[in-house]
Amino acid sequence: MTTPSFLASLQDAGLGSLPGTSAEVLDDAVRREICPDKLQATEWLQIIGEAHEAGLPTTSTIMFGHAEGYASAARHLMRIRLRQERSLRAGYDAAITEFVPLPFVHPEAPVYRRGAARPGPTLREAVLMHAIARLALPNVPSVQTSWTKMGARGAAMALRAGANDLGGTLMSESISRAAGAAHGQEMTPESMHAIIDGLPPDADGERRSAWQRTTLYAPAGEEREEAAAAAGPLLPVTVG
Repeated sequence: MTTPSFLASLQDAGLGSLPGTSAEVLDDAVRREICPDKLQATEWLQIIGEAHEAGLPTTSTIMFGHAEGYASAARHLMRIRLRQERSLRAGYDAAITEFVPLPFVHPEAPVYRRGAARPGPTLREAVLMHAIARLALPNVPSVQTSWTKMGARGAAMALRAGANDLGGTLMSESISRAAGAAHGQEMTPESMHAIIDGLPPDADGERRSAWQRTTLYAPAGEEREEAAAAAGPLLPVTVG
């Protein structure tokens, strides 16, 4: 099947959006080192464009702090920016909703264990990636920071540096933990509010306000906010 026909069949089954994951770094020289079994950069960009043409909004990501250099990261950002520009110019009903920098978590990552990657970015590098993304991607509405990768303190720093979206509450998060992350597997709405409420006011004296959103950045509504606030603690995983 072609990608457009496959996407159409998924839409018929109820699909409404696509995650822009597996972007890693959109530089094939780097991809050959860290993810040789995944799509080439041009293929990823093509599928994202075909999704937009079909009316499916997508996210976009970068995983950084492994084998890439500054030039590769810059190339990645420019390719995201151009892909978004083409979708917007074409008048598609969908586009990239957000960009999510994902710091590489190294302890259990195979590419690191075989000596082909460095042990993730420094905190300064991670914060700078959020700031540079906000400058380099004026046509992408939101920059999200991932607390599972950054931790609460790092996420707050990223929000001060240009991010405007705090990654979700999650439940039993496993991907980052499997790679060796130690920032937990759930964050409550109260904890997320505390991060946002703790941010200093901007130059005009305005403070950030937290609100719960849908996938497409519409307000989730009072009922969903009440349900989130009333959720119980995460139960321990049992086997057997």
